[in-house]
Amino acid sequence: MIITKSRPFTKKEVEKLKEQFDVYIKTVIDVKRDICSAGMNRHFEGEEILLEQGSKQSNIWGGGIDLETKTIDFNSFINIRPNDNNNSNEIQSKDIRIKYEELTKFFFQEVL
Repeated sequence: MIITKSRPFTKKEVEKLKEQFDVYIKTVIDVKRDICSAGMNRHFEGEEILLEQGSKQSNIWGGGIDLETKTIDFNSFINIRPNDNNNSNEIQSKDIRIKYEELTKFFFQEVL
């Protein structure tokens, strides 16, 4: 189940987001508009939703959260964007990583 919102996820919503991978939730975040799409099988699904809602490609980044270890990662194929100076699956910009981590903690404050 994919849920897209600009407010923190509730515990009930987190339970639904866990349906895909149990302890890991894939996330795609618009770091300018502070919107998160989570719970998809593939990051491009969340990316597509955000683009349809008016997000700009250069502001959309993918990663995830491991609910057991409380680890946030910054790894997704949608992050490979040479035009945005990102040649890796990992978010390479320190500023974008910090913003992505802050927003992940905001959206998942019920479980972090």
